[in-house]
Amino acid sequence: MGLPGSGKTSLAKELVPMLKAKWINADEVRKNANDWDFSEEGRKRQAIRMAKLAENLKKEGNIVVADFICPTPNARSLFNPDFIIWMDTIKKGRFEDTNKMFVNPNKYDVRVTEKNKEQWAKKIKQLILKE
Repeated sequence: MGLPGSGKTSLAKELVPMLKAKWINADEVRKNANDWDFSEEGRKRQAIRMAKLAENLKKEGNIVVADFICPTPNARSLFNPDFIIWMDTIKKGRFEDTNKMFVNPNKYDVRVTEKNKEQWAKKIKQLILKE
């Protein structure tokens, strides 16, 4: 999770092949649902869609990487990840409404504080696979 432009998708692109994971990208999910509502309610719908997709892939035995903003505690409560990466690399994203809505998470497994996808992907892989 993280603000737009924080590096979520870049990190996911690096991490997915390392984990041999399935990838759920929020922009693609929104595009497929044709739902571009970024209100609190729209974000809840998105979290539910993302959660359902992730759970289905996980039930098939996959590791799943889901990259999306998930800006509020309420939206986060609708998505039940096993491992949370907070992309805390920027203080403001390109969308003011999202900046105003985004609440820094209290709960996460890794807090990424600088854009270095290769370095962070290696660290996160080791944590997830317990290498």
